[in-house]
Amino acid sequence: MYEKILIPTDGSSTSQQAIVHGLELAAAMSSEVTFLHVIENPLTTGYATPETLPYSAQLYDDLKTSGSDVLAKAEAMARERGVSSHSVLVENREPAQAIAEAGEEHDLIVMGTHGRRGFNRWMFGSVAEGALRRGNKPFLLIRAPEED
Repeated sequence: MYEKILIPTDGSSTSQQAIVHGLELAAAMSSEVTFLHVIENPLTTGYATPETLPYSAQLYDDLKTSGSDVLAKAEAMARERGVSSHSVLVENREPAQAIAEAGEEHDLIVMGTHGRRGFNRWMFGSVAEGALRRGNKPFLLIRAPEED
């Protein structure tokens, strides 16, 4: 039923839970998994200030290194479970849009959600909700425990 599963990950504990659930499903269904990590450019996200501009290139390199590490760990988890997988690192994109677009080539998208409400939802938004609204494939959302 689900031959190709997309698992976006940002390295958070919620993403780790989504990886575990996604890999269990993939192992049971003999599915192939794609892990996706999206890096936004800090200069275009509104986080850069004149004081931080000299460090933006180093920050971007650090984000790429961190993303590569997150993907390597996810692939190691897949190997441990005997699940066929590969990884994609997408740069300079808005995460929700990149997830929705990558999802077009998959049968299911498994991702974590923090379940934010109120001010935190307004302030930080929801990548999961944005991807869900843009996508047209089935989603399995794994919610973070309340303590997270």
